[in-house]
Amino acid sequence: MISLSPAAPRLAKLTALSVGVAFLATACGGTSTPSSTETTTAPAGAISCPAGDGAGASKSAAAAPSGAVPASTTTSPEPLKIGSLLPTTGNLAFLGPPEIAGVELAKKEINAAGGVLGKPVEVTHRDSGDTKTDIATQSTTALLGMGVNAIVGAASSSVSKTVINQITGAGVVHFSPANTSPDFTTWDDKGLYWRTAPSDVLQGKVLGNFMATCGAQTVGMIVLNDAYGTGLAKNVKAAFEAAGGQVVAEELYNTGDTQFSSQIDKVVAAKPDAIVLISFDEAKSILPLITGKGVKSGQLFLVDGNTSDYSKVLQPGTMTGAHGTFPGTFAAEAFTKELLAVDPALKDFTYGGESYDAVNLIALAAESAKSVKGVDIAAKLKEVSLGGEKCTTYPSCVTLLRNGKDIDYDGQSGPVTFSDAGDPTEAYIGIYEYTAENTLKPVKSEFGKL
Repeated sequence: MISLSPAAPRLAKLTALSVGVAFLATACGGTSTPSSTETTTAPAGAISCPAGDGAGASKSAAAAPSGAVPASTTTSPEPLKIGSLLPTTGNLAFLGPPEIAGVELAKKEINAAGGVLGKPVEVTHRDSGDTKTDIATQSTTALLGMGVNAIVGAASSSVSKTVINQITGAGVVHFSPANTSPDFTTWDDKGLYWRTAPSDVLQGKVLGNFMATCGAQTVGMIVLNDAYGTGLAKNVKAAFEAAGGQVVAEELYNTGDTQFSSQIDKVVAAKPDAIVLISFDEAKSILPLITGKGVKSGQLFLVDGNTSDYSKVLQPGTMTGAHGTFPGTFAAEAFTKELLAVDPALKDFTYGGESYDAVNLIALAAESAKSVKGVDIAAKLKEVSLGGEKCTTYPSCVTLLRNGKDIDYDGQSGPVTFSDAGDPTEAYIGIYEYTAENTLKPVKSEFGKL
């Protein structure tokens, strides 16, 4: 098993992406909702997307080993303290509840198994907000003042960029369940930044290839002008063009914008076969405006920042046949039930598994390091993710550790194998299709290596 020191090199570059994409067939054309005042010619919409049978890699939480979990042979004078920096306000607030539920579920299971190094894990939640505010900096300052050893969050790559130096500079592990910007791969983070969400190189590859398999030859894009939006757009474009397609329009908008008519008109006027919307919560305003121009919903393709349940906010049929992608396997029914037990109001489960895995990995690394210090935890995170005996829950993994075994944690987000840069080296991207009720049904989960 490889041991990683805190000073391990962090400038590892992404290797060539290898993604095998295999799809089955079904119709993808959706209904349209033209406006009576339509002034722009809509795309033709003659595309037909392949689809799977809803199958995808997922796992139920593995049962805890028979018998009691052995007590740690080393006890810590201080408990492991984890802060969460996850959105309860701002344009990614819909991601906060499942992520917070994942953190809480992991904490519950860890403490039921005796905690970490003989003490219960303590978790403090703080709002990350978005880039329109300074909430993330204030929350980070508060968490660091409480003496946390690790911070889980933020969901937004742009928000994480505002606090990563503050967190890692304090010797604290910065662990995001949802950051996908490739920029973090080469960030000078002192070995303290980690994530369970894969780089957008992978999501861009899957989405670009999927649109090509739908028969789209031209694509228009409406993109949030931040690190997440432009980075993902770059990778979607590269994959689509490599598949023989052409991006005929690409319009940007900024965080906080409330008017999108200009961008929509320019993209629709280019008459693309498909339209990609890379946004956050602004999608609630943008989507009905696009379909109001006569664009068929089956021509719409969304991403992890906006692939959500729109049943309560959009008219029925608005999203029929649209597709979206986001990292992770299709959540196992048993796991979603456990998340619902934590938060019965959950409607969206995006990044719940990644958040659960982040907390488990931090706890297991602390057990392996026999220390709750951030630098010591970081030194063991790669080690607990590969090379040993497979396990998928804290009780099963910590039992192995306390019996002197090496472990290889694979979690609810799929296989977790870290690079020296703190990135997952392999992951799944789920492809979803919208129903007439504007809810999601799984199509296919694609596996790729980075």
